[in-house]
Amino acid sequence: MHVDARTSENNTLIEGDICIVGAGAAGITLALQFLNTRVKVILLEGGGFEYEPAMQDLYRGKNAGLPYYSLESSRLHYFGGTTGHWAGYCSEYDEIDFTKRDWVPDSGWPLSRTDLDPYYQKASDILELQTSMPDAGTMKSSLPFDTNVLRNKMWYFSPPVRFGKKYRHAIVNAENIILYTYANVTNIVANDTVSSVTELTVKNLAGKEHRVRAKKFVLACCAIQNARLLLASNGQSKKGLGNDYDLVGRHFMEHLEMNAADLFLPRPLSLDLYRLQFFYTKSRAELALTEIRQRELQVLNGTVALDPVEVKEEKGGTGENAGGGDTRQDPAASLKGWEEAEKYYESGKYLKENFNRTRQFMFFARMEQSPNPSSRIILDTERDALGMPRVVLDWKLTSLEKRSYRKLIETIGVACGITGTGRVRLHEWLHDENDVSWPEHLAGGWHHMGTTRMHVNNMAGVVNENCKVHGIDNLYIAGSSCFPTAGSANPTYTIVAMTLRLADHLKL
Repeated sequence: MHVDARTSENNTLIEGDICIVGAGAAGITLALQFLNTRVKVILLEGGGFEYEPAMQDLYRGKNAGLPYYSLESSRLHYFGGTTGHWAGYCSEYDEIDFTKRDWVPDSGWPLSRTDLDPYYQKASDILELQTSMPDAGTMKSSLPFDTNVLRNKMWYFSPPVRFGKKYRHAIVNAENIILYTYANVTNIVANDTVSSVTELTVKNLAGKEHRVRAKKFVLACCAIQNARLLLASNGQSKKGLGNDYDLVGRHFMEHLEMNAADLFLPRPLSLDLYRLQFFYTKSRAELALTEIRQRELQVLNGTVALDPVEVKEEKGGTGENAGGGDTRQDPAASLKGWEEAEKYYESGKYLKENFNRTRQFMFFARMEQSPNPSSRIILDTERDALGMPRVVLDWKLTSLEKRSYRKLIETIGVACGITGTGRVRLHEWLHDENDVSWPEHLAGGWHHMGTTRMHVNNMAGVVNENCKVHGIDNLYIAGSSCFPTAGSANPTYTIVAMTLRLADHLKL
């Protein structure tokens, strides 16, 4: 069932068993797990079914730290959320991502990779992944290297699934799920002891205000908005809900994604295993350090994709500048760019270009960010059109990220030299091993993580191992804001897997 909250009578009381705030990948996945059950689900989406500038403006904020994208460009505020411009990259987090690493402060999850394995399998269906390995012929194109040092990290590609389109019919036509669009949560109200949530305040730009009551509440907005809502709900708890130890909004993490080096081969090769691409093929490999070598070097987890230089200039925009607009500042340009990219790959033109042999490849490296309490979001004094405080992002990195980048490329370079595969040339920003500064073209993957991190101890985390906010018995958080560490893989696959695990817990 669908209700436009702008058309409801003012101050309507909405009631259900579970209330989910946010209809992106996490919120829709969670709602679907209760489809056709006796559980009455209230699914709240702040926007409508399409992109609207006025709704997008509610996500506008400021950057106070390292240069970053405009905040309203990096998330989409309508049904389906950021899956509207998601590229479809999927890979499981590695075992080492879940473990405590002595050289990575605040690392370690209260879960293991084994705990998520069955949920990854189910998430594959939701994301329409084919997770089988490439055929033997393609595997033969793998670069030769010492498997104690380097490994092939496999990636799988969703079509990509646009949750707002694929799952809209199922949600809208469900008898036990009521989707409210234009229902922006602006406050969380708790009981007198702040041990349980009693209701939510919902507002929209039409001037309507409503109340929502449920037995259990789940925040499934995004890493910035989940923290923003907890911090802004400070009427009963001065620091905000779940923030007794000043952890909400801290440990904001991104994946650093930049061109880092060039590989020159003695003869032209196609290296098909590393060149399989989204929108056309179902999987591809990226180079990564083994867990053994990460421990020896004491570096973060990262991967390197190989982009053929000749093709790279021809294949058209598929990233920040796709569509001819500046997606750092203009979310509409981002959407247009991805629509054009999808049409390009579906045309088959890329297939003709992609597998030509070449002697030069660009190393596009993705690196995890270490958890850093100084990297955070805070509330601004400026308020949006609904009266909510806007956010300020203070993005900070450490010397560990820069050193890890260099060691990753260095190790691959040495491996290529030993085997006679080719020679690797570092880009200038990595030349000086003592330089811990970042170049002007510093870029992230639009992968917001942390801010409501998971830990068994309420003095070290906002939520517990079941994603329940410490000290509040009926408030849960879904999504990458719960991630204690970032790993090297894009977060969507793990977001869906973690949400499926949360659904099982809520059913108990």
